[in-house]
Amino acid sequence: MTSGTSRERHLPHSARGRVDRPALIGHAAFLALLLYGLAHTYWALGGNGFPFGADDANPEYSAFQHLGRDRLAPWLAGWFLGSAAVAFLLALPGRRRIPTPLLVGASVFSAAAVFCTLADFRLLGNLAYVLMLRFGAINWTVVNQLFAVVSVSLMVASAVVYQRRVSGACTRCGRTAAGAGWTSPEAATRWGRRAAYTAVIVPLLYASTRWAWALGFPLGISDELWEEGKTEHLWVVGAALATMGALGSLLTLGLVQRWGEVFPRWMIGLRGRRVPISLAVVPATLVSIMVTVAGVMYIRLHFQGAFDNQRDDWGATVPEMVWPVWGIALAAAALAYYFRRRGVCGHCARG
Repeated sequence: MTSGTSRERHLPHSARGRVDRPALIGHAAFLALLLYGLAHTYWALGGNGFPFGADDANPEYSAFQHLGRDRLAPWLAGWFLGSAAVAFLLALPGRRRIPTPLLVGASVFSAAAVFCTLADFRLLGNLAYVLMLRFGAINWTVVNQLFAVVSVSLMVASAVVYQRRVSGACTRCGRTAAGAGWTSPEAATRWGRRAAYTAVIVPLLYASTRWAWALGFPLGISDELWEEGKTEHLWVVGAALATMGALGSLLTLGLVQRWGEVFPRWMIGLRGRRVPISLAVVPATLVSIMVTVAGVMYIRLHFQGAFDNQRDDWGATVPEMVWPVWGIALAAAALAYYFRRRGVCGHCARG
């Protein structure tokens, strides 16, 4: 009998014969980054459709607004192909000779670079357009931003799997024989509650400025901008979008409340049933990434001097700079929710 078969006999019955999802994450990250690196190579060689920098439909939002395809595309090609090489090493079975902190750090650095430079607040804005069924408002740059964000996110997930594998933890749940520690349900309940309340308060502070404008109070903006916004009905639209964000933030309470685990009575057809973990965790994670990216963009634009001539309009830019706090808190609350509800691992039988 082979050693692999012998190990499998000690696994829970539910874990046998399953697809190795952690390994699939690594392969998906490598393939996505390789394809995107090749796409940038095509653009570097003169191909049409380069989406970033000076070629962006809105270059004023880009960290590379003064760089055209001829200068930027070769660098991005090398960046994504290099990231693909790291993803390939992470996806291979066994342990690499390269120190684990170096591989994991390279993955995190690559993701941070994409979040801070290539992606911007248009990801969040286009989510609102999708919810309003305005698909025609989505442009080519946003599609590329989304692909880049997904690619590096898969890379980070692959790095987490690799870290678990080489440290002897379960590659699916991350638990070890030493115990759960801060990931235990009890611990996650404590720090997850603080994270959830933070993720509710921050967007409400932002929304309060937009509601004030809609109600006729020019909080934090000049008279000139106030009149311009009234003429173009911007304050009504802004209040509507802020309300959507506020309602979404209130849903964050479901990550620490009973109704976030069991559908409430008023939900006919679902009441009393358990809420699927993914139904709460996946949307919260996606929103956390997008609001963090948007907040980082406003901070970057501030240091680039984009708002130097708008000091009287602090209400239009400063509240967004706090969004990374919202995004990180929301991600932490979603992670705590997952730790509380995941139960016994079907792969390693730890709980």
